[in-house]
Amino acid sequence: MATQVPISEVKGTSRENRTAAHSHIKGLGLNSHGFAIPQSGGFVGQAAAREACGLVVDLVKAKKMSGRAVLLAGGPGTGKTALALAVSQELGTKVPFCPIVGSEIYSAEVKKTEALMENFRRAIGLRVKETKDVYEGEVVELTPEEAENPLGGYGRTISHLLITLKSAKGTKKLRLDPSIYEAIQKERVRLGDVIYIEANTGAVKRVGRSDAYATEFDLEAEEYVPIPKGDVHKKKEIVQDVTLHDLDVANARPQGGQDIMSMMGQLMKPKKTEITEKLRLEINKVVSKYIDQGVADLVPGVLFIDEVHMLDIEAFTFLNRALESPLSPLVILASNRGLTHVRGAESLPASAHGIPSDVLTRLLIITTHPYSPPEINSIIRARLRLEGLSVADDALAKVSQLGEKVSLRYALQLLAPASVLAKVNGREAGTIALEDVDECEGLFLDARRSAQNLATTNGFIS
Repeated sequence: MATQVPISEVKGTSRENRTAAHSHIKGLGLNSHGFAIPQSGGFVGQAAAREACGLVVDLVKAKKMSGRAVLLAGGPGTGKTALALAVSQELGTKVPFCPIVGSEIYSAEVKKTEALMENFRRAIGLRVKETKDVYEGEVVELTPEEAENPLGGYGRTISHLLITLKSAKGTKKLRLDPSIYEAIQKERVRLGDVIYIEANTGAVKRVGRSDAYATEFDLEAEEYVPIPKGDVHKKKEIVQDVTLHDLDVANARPQGGQDIMSMMGQLMKPKKTEITEKLRLEINKVVSKYIDQGVADLVPGVLFIDEVHMLDIEAFTFLNRALESPLSPLVILASNRGLTHVRGAESLPASAHGIPSDVLTRLLIITTHPYSPPEINSIIRARLRLEGLSVADDALAKVSQLGEKVSLRYALQLLAPASVLAKVNGREAGTIALEDVDECEGLFLDARRSAQNLATTNGFIS
């Protein structure tokens, strides 16, 4: 009798992506002429606002929008944050995009003006181009040469490292310093790996495994790369993207000594420290010099401040000055307020969108409008597809009706609990029925009904 072979099912290692509020946004959904496609890129409606944002994207790409500001103004749930995220999607990963909320700048450790300036600098990129002498190829020999320890004793030290690199045009044998041997050990380089070594600094980078070894059965998943073309010794252009804030932090960090007191001093200072204006001016001078020499390119990005009405009068004054600085990104603001007092200036007359009038005059204002009933229905359908939910026609009509009468956010938030109720109630294929939506509406109040309840009672605490 043959013995049974145990077979167990292996679960996939792919991670489930969580559905967030703006997971469906893939871009502005514009055609090649810059006109909005009615339903595209995850967007429904808001054609004028999307087309205006498309112009902003073109200006940012042409580097003609730095030092200017745009305000997205509209009621809650009209797609302001979605528009800003779509702008970041259109710009791509090479253009810095720094999103913050107005209340983020209030910290016990750092002044609010300093927090604003930090985010300004995060939104300005620098693309540094360097031509370096490098040795690049596949490692075919790796032999450390040992010598007697000069300090005596029985130990031996590495005096030199002999390494042979092979490229498509030939091979080269190198005799390297022992410090490079340490770098090679850190990178876990072995025979058959493709590496490059910088001639000036001795920095070692492992590119991957040579594709000649692609038939090996390794337990670890290797990245196989072809053998480098050309000679082993060559000049290579290396492009590195950094932000001005990265440069600020790198130069502001104190270079303590190796003695125990210096190390203890660095450990005892975990608090965030402010970067001085003098240091920033010095870095700006160096950056300007690099740009003039053609070594680096400035990449002005986007700073997005959501709920901008949370800033106070002092922060707005600083914002005004920061927009005038030579190194400044495009600033996109978003507010859902109408006529209201600026925070910290309640004695002054109310201002539009909670923004002082002198800042308002600098802004290009893009308005978002409430969605029409057909648009609400389309948005709910798109959300159902994204979350993988099925719903009956009468239930979909009810959710759409709630989106019109109450709010779109409330209607979308009912979908997930309604799907759970559908499964609990044993609906076929978990299809949401009208009864499930009605039950959810009774279980979860919207803001208006909650306020009405409080008006008819004395409140929770009398």
